[in-house]
Amino acid sequence: MGKPVQVQTPADAVDRIKGLLDNFLGRLADDDLREQVRSLVPAFEELRGLGKGLIPSELASSARERILAYFQRYALQVIEGDELHVVAGISEWARRVRELRVEFGWTICSGVTFKDMADDEPELAGGLADILGADPRSLKPDQYVLVNLQQDREAAHRWNVLNTIRKKKGLGTKARLLEYMRANVGKPVSIEELRYLAGDKSEWARRMRELRTEEGWPIFTRMQGRSELPVGTYVLDEDKQAPEHDRRIPDDVRVEVLIRDNFACRVCGWTREQLRQDDPRKFIELHHLTAHAEKGANSVENLILLCNVHHDQTHAGRLKLEL
Repeated sequence: MGKPVQVQTPADAVDRIKGLLDNFLGRLADDDLREQVRSLVPAFEELRGLGKGLIPSELASSARERILAYFQRYALQVIEGDELHVVAGISEWARRVRELRVEFGWTICSGVTFKDMADDEPELAGGLADILGADPRSLKPDQYVLVNLQQDREAAHRWNVLNTIRKKKGLGTKARLLEYMRANVGKPVSIEELRYLAGDKSEWARRMRELRTEEGWPIFTRMQGRSELPVGTYVLDEDKQAPEHDRRIPDDVRVEVLIRDNFACRVCGWTREQLRQDDPRKFIELHHLTAHAEKGANSVENLILLCNVHHDQTHAGRLKLEL
């Protein structure tokens, strides 16, 4: 019988590293710089192996798998790039993060993208801080957050669409963002995708806000009344622009009406939790009790929630509201 395989523990690795560093100390008196450097190489290799070994190989055998396992254990927490370097055990850990995001559909957002969001709409900063456990305005490019434990299996296809739109000539940032959102109606799109589409510039957040508040596209986030959405995602509810008079409703008024009416249609009581493929009711809209043309205000008192079906019927004169 052969000798039993001796399992190497992290403590064993630490002892070896100590021995190698002691050897390096003995080289400091040597004038040969190369010998000093070469004596450190084994210590670097052992330290890299120690970091990789913190996640057992039966759970994750590659750098990409170790990074994913680490993200999954600490989802919705801000992870430093140096941490990922340690568990990956390779210098190209950032490429593996990108692969997880682009090729494998894990919604991993960088800190700078959350910072863009909070800088453009400071009222969102408090809510994001509660979720992330950190002030989003202080986050950096080499900090990352896994915002959803569910894998998005359509991600690779979406990134192909994203690249096609990004390379189009003659389109401004806002036009690119809108085209991409319209190509993904009803599907959550990550802020990382939007930032990439904008050429990695912070203006993506301002342009998304303008599409919603000035141009009337029904674009929502978790912080704007869609609590079921993962943090760090946007969704275009419908490929339909709101009438011009509905485009200037302030977000705080919109949210107050949503809360007051319990996110439900005032006619039928429908909510997004009842969304079904064969049901024509798909989303909730704000409706003016006194029409804007009759000088009705964009105020909480003059607004109610209707599902898209009853909203259309009301405007077509087929439904008389009795509230």
